[in-house]
Amino acid sequence: MSLEVIILAAGQGTRMRSALPKVLHRLAGKPLAGHVADTARALAAEKIHLVIGHGADQVRDTLMADDVDFVVQEEQLGTGHAVDQAVPSLMEDSRVLILYGDVPLIRKETLEQLLEQVSDQQMGLLTVDLSDPQGYGRILRDEAGEVSAIVEQKDASAEQLLITEVNTGILAVTSKQLRRWLPQLSNDNAQGEYYLTDIIDLAYREKTRIASVQPARREEVEGVNNRLQLAALERAFQTNQAQELMLAGVTLADPDRIDVRGELNTARDVFIDVGCVFEGRVELAEGVEIGPYCVLKNVRVGPDVKIASHSVLEDCDLDGNNQVGPFARLRPGTHLENLAKVGNFVETKKAHLGQGAKVNHLSYIGDTWVGEHANIGAGTITCNYDGVNKHTTQIGAGAFIGSNSSLVAPVHIGAGATVGAGSTIARDVADHALAVTRAKQLQKNNWPRPAKKTTE
Repeated sequence: MSLEVIILAAGQGTRMRSALPKVLHRLAGKPLAGHVADTARALAAEKIHLVIGHGADQVRDTLMADDVDFVVQEEQLGTGHAVDQAVPSLMEDSRVLILYGDVPLIRKETLEQLLEQVSDQQMGLLTVDLSDPQGYGRILRDEAGEVSAIVEQKDASAEQLLITEVNTGILAVTSKQLRRWLPQLSNDNAQGEYYLTDIIDLAYREKTRIASVQPARREEVEGVNNRLQLAALERAFQTNQAQELMLAGVTLADPDRIDVRGELNTARDVFIDVGCVFEGRVELAEGVEIGPYCVLKNVRVGPDVKIASHSVLEDCDLDGNNQVGPFARLRPGTHLENLAKVGNFVETKKAHLGQGAKVNHLSYIGDTWVGEHANIGAGTITCNYDGVNKHTTQIGAGAFIGSNSSLVAPVHIGAGATVGAGSTIARDVADHALAVTRAKQLQKNNWPRPAKKTTE
């Protein structure tokens, strides 16, 4: 039976105190509802129906994808009404999983257990036991211990309020069951809303069994209603990431001070110091060492690379045995071959450094190809932009660029060539040649320094 997922994401989220729709607030660098949609994809859902309302255009623009069907809930009349908006889009016979756009940490494994409960004679309900169930709907069970109904807190009796097993809102049914039960919902309750939870009572009355499943961790079913809760779930997410990294052979200087905002793949014996941020897709090979307060985004790092503190790398590729930083910035298109080195306060962009090439400090290298074992001195700038177009610089193998040089692109520095310190090079330099451009040094002996004028 095919799987469809309905994600409820129409609420305003007034307690966030934000113009941004609640489901678009970010956890680990991704919108809350984006986490839920990715979990649905991991379950191989054939269709994802995203029910939107408040900030619908913004939510649609942010979460647009080929596999997402957007369903607009014009009026906010409760969870049952929200699900009913998606019913016309459902297949005739499918399993339907109902999730929430502000509950981002629900695990694929938990949902797989829940989906296993679904059949024509049975549905699945995710519950959780809480020491403090304040605000949650309570799970009612019959004498045989079977789930019989859910009562919302505002409608619960004093005795029912003592129940600690509560409803998470997440459930799994068939599309046929939804079509049968939703038209029977009533808004005769304290909130005047159509509760999705009322289908539990309807299922019980027609002798459809409600099979309950519980998550492995409480944070899986915790929602975000304010920024305090968002921060708590961010820490829970990052703690889980840190634990998985350490179990995979990574040493973290402090597991509480790492932020993974994408996909971080690591080999053995990787060391990550405090305060590092990983975004997009990052791969760290065996023996990599990352210093404190580095940011890596969409980077492949080869074996035994050492990245020193406060370095920022984005969309670049390091082959191995490289040294980077401290305070280096490798911008998109940078590629370091084996043993190439980029030192402190160096910025690169679309730069290819050959094997063993060095840019040790205080330089900008952009739109440049650097041959193997070339050495670029401090203060060197490749002048790649003429105000309209970008131009390339080629530096041959074994070339030596003296400090404080400006290479005006397009220009080619030959293999083994030397550029004298302080030169501005605007024409090609032949292999093994020396190029120097300096103004003549003048000297005036016993020259009096300017003095301040005295006032009478």
